[in-house]
Amino acid sequence: MTVLGVIPARYRSTRFPGKPLADINGKPMIHHVYSAASKAKLLDDVVVATEDERISEVCDKHGIKWVMTDRDHPTGTDRVAEVSGSMEADIFVNIQGDEPMIHPDTIDAAVVPLLNDSDIQVTNLCAQIHDPDELMDNNVIKVVLSPDFKALYLSRQAIPYPRDRQNVSYYKQVCVYGFRREPLLQFVNKGQTNIERTEGVELLRFLEIGISVQFVHVDGGTVAVDTPSDLVRVMELMGH
Repeated sequence: MTVLGVIPARYRSTRFPGKPLADINGKPMIHHVYSAASKAKLLDDVVVATEDERISEVCDKHGIKWVMTDRDHPTGTDRVAEVSGSMEADIFVNIQGDEPMIHPDTIDAAVVPLLNDSDIQVTNLCAQIHDPDELMDNNVIKVVLSPDFKALYLSRQAIPYPRDRQNVSYYKQVCVYGFRREPLLQFVNKGQTNIERTEGVELLRFLEIGISVQFVHVDGGTVAVDTPSDLVRVMELMGH
């Protein structure tokens, strides 16, 4: 099976324009993500999917493969779906362009279930939340899971509600997604769905159209850069 890693990298972020090009230790953020993805053992190739020539020019400068995609995609997964229409692979892995601390093994964790079980169509990762600040941060997506780690719901709110305050575990989404081609095509052909748009969580589109999402638990997760203040935190963690 051929596995292609796709890094959606959009210049026109509303909260942090030019985010993929933000400097971290002398290199743009997209370089850090691409470098980590290139070390994942289960990816046969990696490509950046962008909508802006400023990003493609930086990719050329750093020897990063890239493809130009439509600027009007509402989500990164829509961008990956476009790539799936022009590049051959059996499995496509969406690796967020704002995760400069992502570990290669974390990326591989999203691929393993798809290689081992032909019934699994979509995968995502989660990590347990230990920091109360993360629980209340609406940039951190919380995941409610079935006993066999199928997604029941995702929200920016702290769910499930701890009615009796006992034995409650919270999980956050770690934004690496694995897909077979067919569910990707169903995803993009459907267009944005109501709950997806309400929560601002693209994975909900799969649940709304009846496609099961298999989650994989990983330790620690990553630190996403959603805002300039997140960038400062990441720079500190990476030893800047």
